Amino acid sequence: MLGQRVTVGVDVGGTKLVASAVDPEGGTLGLERWPEPVREYEDVLGAISELVGRIRASVDPSPVGAVGVAAAAFIDADRRRVRGATYLVDWRDRPFAADLADRLQLPVVVENDADAAAWGEYRYGAGRGTRSLVLATVGTGIGGGIVIDGRLVTGGFGLGGEIGHLQVVPDGVRCGCGARGCVEQYASGTAIAAAVRSAVREDPAAAPRLLARAGGDVARIDGRLITTLAGEGDEPARRALGEGGVWLGRALAQVATVVDPSLIVVGGGLAEAAGDLVLEPVRRSFAAAASLPHVRPPAPITAAALGNAAGIVGAASLAAALMDTHNPKAVVHK
Repeated sequence: MLGQRVTVGVDVGGTKLVASAVDPEGGTLGLERWPEPVREYEDVLGAISELVGRIRASVDPSPVGAVGVAAAAFIDADRRRVRGATYLVDWRDRPFAADLADRLQLPVVVENDADAAAWGEYRYGAGRGTRSLVLATVGTGIGGGIVIDGRLVTGGFGLGGEIGHLQVVPDGVRCGCGARGCVEQYASGTAIAAAVRSAVREDPAAAPRLLARAGGDVARIDGRLITTLAGEGDEPARRALGEGGVWLGRALAQVATVVDPSLIVVGGGLAEAAGDLVLEPVRRSFAAAASLPHVRPPAPITAAALGNAAGIVGAASLAAALMDTHNPKAVVHK
């Protein structure tokens, strides 16, 4: 690997900032992590610059050719400006890619974090070798990304693949996006925990082990505790995860009707921790709701393979495309 050109992938959100060099086979070469959350725009630029500097020194003499950033933000269709960012401060309408490129003196690609993860899974993870893929990430919220015929779908306004905002309940729970009934309000870790807390407040006997492990404080029941107890066989915790999986399966059936993927991948922190406790209800619900069952083979639904590295690897792969202008597959956005 020594002397071979690499790219750097960066994953930035409201609570994390991590970066790694990535080789042409999708392997990560060490990981650099910023020690504390950074959300302010200028602070993030500075932190990324420092991490990339460390990585460039660590991989020398392998030259870094470009940097890809997976950001928890909505990016415009041209991938030049930030349309908005829920967890990052003062990012709206900022030319992030250009500003970071000026600091690094390197080509920079910026992509939505879930879209970058979808591309990473497509190129080097669970979707390697498949034709078209849908990725759903289940964690604090629900994100998604879509790859069709080898191209990452970003859409006319840059917001393609926002699976978490499919409506599954007309006039349902109000979502942070302003709509009602989005699947994120029923299947995310935040939503599952909120539903359990509500049930326990109404009837403490509804989940006695959860309440006991939370020290009797309903407010301490969160997605991590629910997942832990579900793994230990606690029935209310398992049922809560299963209900979230049912909602997600219904949403994914809608996606499949439109884009006809050959594979569906489910990742994210909660899905990874819960495993089949989420995946099996997703599969059953998807099969029950899927359209054209007599002519469309059911898309397999599998767990993501790259874990927390998916965004880094995907962003680095998108950046690598900049370094090969003679490769027709270098253009990866519709």
